[in-house]
Amino acid sequence: MDDSSARFISDETDPRLATLLCRRQELTQALADSPYDLILYLERAVVYTNLGYPDLAAGDAYRALLLTDEVRDDGFEYHEQAKEALIQYTSGAVPEVLQHGSLVNGTSGIPNGTGPHGPKPLQKLSAIAMVRCLQILSLSLLLCGCLKSAHTFCERAIAAVPKNKELLEIKGYIEQVARRRLRLSVDEPIHTNHLPDRGVVRREVYPWNTHEPDRFSDESLNFLNRELAAMAPKCEVRVSQLPVLLEGESSTDGYDIIPTCNQLGLFAKEEIAAGELVLQEYSLLTANNRHKESACDACGTELPPLGEKTTAVSCPECYDTVFCDELCFSKAQEQYHPAVCEKDVDSIAKDPEDADIDQSLYLLLLARLLAMASHQDIHPLEVKEIKYIWGDFVPTRSNEIDLSASAGPPPEWTLPFSFKYNIETPLHILEKMDIDIYATLPEHDLWVFNTAYSKFRGTASARKNPRDGRPDVAAVHPFWCLANHDCDPNVTWEWGGRMELYARKERVVGRRPGGIKPGEEILNHYCDVDLPVQQRREWARGSLGGWCMCKRCREEAGI
Repeated sequence: MDDSSARFISDETDPRLATLLCRRQELTQALADSPYDLILYLERAVVYTNLGYPDLAAGDAYRALLLTDEVRDDGFEYHEQAKEALIQYTSGAVPEVLQHGSLVNGTSGIPNGTGPHGPKPLQKLSAIAMVRCLQILSLSLLLCGCLKSAHTFCERAIAAVPKNKELLEIKGYIEQVARRRLRLSVDEPIHTNHLPDRGVVRREVYPWNTHEPDRFSDESLNFLNRELAAMAPKCEVRVSQLPVLLEGESSTDGYDIIPTCNQLGLFAKEEIAAGELVLQEYSLLTANNRHKESACDACGTELPPLGEKTTAVSCPECYDTVFCDELCFSKAQEQYHPAVCEKDVDSIAKDPEDADIDQSLYLLLLARLLAMASHQDIHPLEVKEIKYIWGDFVPTRSNEIDLSASAGPPPEWTLPFSFKYNIETPLHILEKMDIDIYATLPEHDLWVFNTAYSKFRGTASARKNPRDGRPDVAAVHPFWCLANHDCDPNVTWEWGGRMELYARKERVVGRRPGGIKPGEEILNHYCDVDLPVQQRREWARGSLGGWCMCKRCREEAGI
């Protein structure tokens, strides 16, 4: 066992989980050595299933499925590598991960067209692997709540092996859950397009994640305060005690003492007058979901009027990419733009349907993060714009599924998830950026995407388009979001090309005079504080992972 696997296995770890975590680490290392081996991906998918991570199992099964395509088609980019990795398994017994139920004996009737050109043993193995990928995808996505995608993959597998018992059982489970979710009777037909395709998964610092810093260390605080000095000279980053977010209604609303946890926060070092500028922050971690919209590609602000004296600057290589001024152009060139320049990624996830607006913005933030990491040649979770953000993670033990006979109800997972936005499209973006999604697995594993999404949700700010009121631009400002949320904030904010915090002239509760005294915490607001308490708490549960337990919410809930 290497140091990275020893780090997340403590004396208190359940022996079964410890064994699975060690096996996951072994397979991850094997994939680093042989990144085109689809059998290894399937084996790790099974380990993820047994660990209770159906989303990560689906992610590995999908990469394995893509590799079966690579084996099958000699015109694909990684055909030779995928074929060479698979051919080593043709000389002996069929790998154990493929010996699932009646799978090995039930794939003989698959038409030759679904197998690769090449030796018959390779064709057979590829055909079995394809169906096994679809099995795992179907069941895993069902467990995540993504019924439409689960149903689509299951139907595709059944078309290949119509009599496979395990697949028919999975289809029955999907239909059973679908009828319950859609409130359909046994006789009513199920239309695939009506099936829900959003679910929830675990929101946690994964046991193997070595990129999460000690946010309370002197080293971290010193770094953050050096960065903050120019943005907010009257403030400093310190450790703050915050109420623990709860899963739902609780009798603790009326308690004088409630559970708290440590988080980072912004505090005033000097007196800040009502209406005074508290913080001004510039960020390139932005997203715009409107195609051909007149917004700066870097900071997201409206472009200045075009003309002879305009300050707008176009990229000389991809002329359609425009920046509001020379500063944004030069910053983009330094930090991200060369990774996507002329890579045909501009149209991905743009102009989404109303139901997908939020997911498209989070996806485009992820795309920008991946471009920043690629150009700066660092791991995505080491990019300073997100490294120190807390993703409202839930302890791993609270997310675990109890498999014992006396188990209580399953845990309530809180990270929104879909096959399209968490798995399929991020990989498509990387391919458009000419990034090998197999060889760069350590940087682009699904758990990395999920960790980034956890940090974006609840901290990213969005701006609505004045023409139709739809959110179309989003950004992550890491120091703005260090100012913790409270439903009685002492600051308000404006976002143009810069995020600006101002001391409120009047507080929400009691219309008290504004201003901030030395030593007081800067209290931000991430939602509309004029909403009723129930709606504020429902927003917090979706974005922050639990009900808001600030003083105002507790008092209003008790009325």
